[in-house]
Amino acid sequence: MTHQLSDAVASLSGVGPAKQKGLAGLGINTIADLLTYYPFRYDDLQVKDVNEIADQEKVTLKGTVASEPVLARFGRKKNRLNFRLLIEHDVYMVTFFNQPYLMKQITTGQPIAVYGKWDAKRSSLTGMKIINPNNADEAFGSIYPASKAVKQTTIRKLIKQAYDDYADAITDIMPAPLVDKYRLLPRRQMIHDMHFPPSQEASAAARRSATYEEFLLFQMQMQALKQEDAATNGIAIHYNNDRLKAFIKTLPFELTHAQKRVVNEICLDLKSPKHMNRLLQGDVGSGKTIVAAIVMYAAITAGYQAALMAPTEILAEQHANNLAKVFAATDVNVALLTGSTKPAARKTLLAALAAGEIDLLIGTHALIQEGVNYHRLGLVITDEQHRFGVNQRAAFRQKGGQPDALAMTATPIPRTLAITAYGEMDVSEIDELPAGRQPIQTTWVRSNQANNALDFVRQQINAGSQAYVVTPLIEESETLDVKNAEALSANLQDYFGPQIKVGLLHGRLKPEEKDAQMAAFKAGDIQVLVSTTVIEVGVDVKNATIMMIYDADRFGLAQLHQLRGRVGRGSKASFCILVADPKNQQGIERMQIMTQTTNGFILAQKDLELRGAGDVLGVKQSGMPEFKVGDPIADLTVLQVAQQDAHAIVQQPDWQAKPEYQALAQYLKVKLAMVGTLD
Repeated sequence: MTHQLSDAVASLSGVGPAKQKGLAGLGINTIADLLTYYPFRYDDLQVKDVNEIADQEKVTLKGTVASEPVLARFGRKKNRLNFRLLIEHDVYMVTFFNQPYLMKQITTGQPIAVYGKWDAKRSSLTGMKIINPNNADEAFGSIYPASKAVKQTTIRKLIKQAYDDYADAITDIMPAPLVDKYRLLPRRQMIHDMHFPPSQEASAAARRSATYEEFLLFQMQMQALKQEDAATNGIAIHYNNDRLKAFIKTLPFELTHAQKRVVNEICLDLKSPKHMNRLLQGDVGSGKTIVAAIVMYAAITAGYQAALMAPTEILAEQHANNLAKVFAATDVNVALLTGSTKPAARKTLLAALAAGEIDLLIGTHALIQEGVNYHRLGLVITDEQHRFGVNQRAAFRQKGGQPDALAMTATPIPRTLAITAYGEMDVSEIDELPAGRQPIQTTWVRSNQANNALDFVRQQINAGSQAYVVTPLIEESETLDVKNAEALSANLQDYFGPQIKVGLLHGRLKPEEKDAQMAAFKAGDIQVLVSTTVIEVGVDVKNATIMMIYDADRFGLAQLHQLRGRVGRGSKASFCILVADPKNQQGIERMQIMTQTTNGFILAQKDLELRGAGDVLGVKQSGMPEFKVGDPIADLTVLQVAQQDAHAIVQQPDWQAKPEYQALAQYLKVKLAMVGTLD
């Protein structure tokens, strides 16, 4: 029987239903998945000379067992295994913790190789594993992401078995011109050297080839989806340009150049019969919502409905209130639908929506639930794109005949990374703030100076302003020494006294309790609002001029910037006070960067450099692909080259038919059939 990489892992000996389920949990279903389940690091298992080892270095020592192993038990399930190791003329103590089963492998007088951590002061080794010194493949021990269900040793054993059985089935995917251009390894050798590198040089060469292969395959998928999207008949929305211009003139301010440019880009997409799939990026306070209002009005003048989906009820309600005011002088009928909409009101609203009586529907993910039927949906806008998964975007597209899609985000993603996260989308950027916006003055104080900062807050409140105070946790934690929202609000109420009212907002409050707190803050009945980060996105109270953040070093730069953007929304001078005692250099750098710039794109780039892509975007929520080998930050140049190469390939007429691209085209066909479209 011919071996194929698409065979299920169950075809390997020793993989029964339980192990198959465990492997599936790691994303390993086929032999191909297993062979490309690459190690995230290697242990250098080459035997070292004792005299060349640094303190606390992980090393392999080879010698002869010079004493009987002794097992000492202490406490429940805790034990220590000791024996002496003779290397040339010197004897060293080796200790293994909680691995009593290793006794069987330790025999006096027998040669042994042990991998562990060297303690120079005691001239002893804390053992981690016993290795086979005669196996050439073990020069570098591959370390894989494992789970409770599937142990490290099992993964290594199965990969070895899969490679031995299926090596002949591994064929090249990369086009020959690119293999020659970048000196890529043949795929079979690349996979071998990723798992069993004979040297550090071999491992680096394999990783270089694997990174390029992974990025090119991803970018080819992006290009294929983009082409498919362009070929899919969207809706040509022929809006009424005169009505649109008249509407823009009714706005109480002049649009910035950036807003005008972005409105033109989106309106061109609306007119085109191609399906629009565009990402609108704009820093906090750059005026994305008014751009959304203009393009939704354009769609409505052509007889289409528009939908705006926000990640939280607070934000959805705020959009509904703001847009109701924006459209007050027009005949646009605006409605709000959230999980809190009462059944009777919901029934009436859905009937009006299906009949085409509602022009603009605003809400949370309730907008895509079953039973919500649109009359003629033309444009869908999702706010804070990274909070919606791929499936939610797909559900919206199924609600109407391929409505145009615009995603908005205030989480600045450097353009370079937008290529990766939103490779199948066109990107528009609002890169200037509206006139009259005053830059927010940011200061960083240590916790022992917090009272001075609170005195400043009191002065501002007495002058008629309001303040947010943000803290990372809701209630006491034994593990984190952080101010919690409940204790902090009580302390601040004591500090400020009865003349200043302190409110509390956190994620465990019921929706109606959150709404009551926000309404009281907006109305000015509460002067200081203590909150966890539920106020991070979109909340807009123009009279709030102070943002004070406790334990600010526990937040990323992008999150701090979002929080800071909640103030400075009116004409008054605004302030952001960071209270933090960072424990390391990275924490200190984050505080310093925050005080130096209010530009979200610069901050996002710095955040990426400090923390990496997964942390910044929150990989699971962002739609950001999880690469097995490549790092979109460290390997950014490779990512950009791969994107250019993928673009050049798909621009060639009938590229799939060319001999050099057939293996790549076949791979993509199988891959796209498995994942479907990304949106």
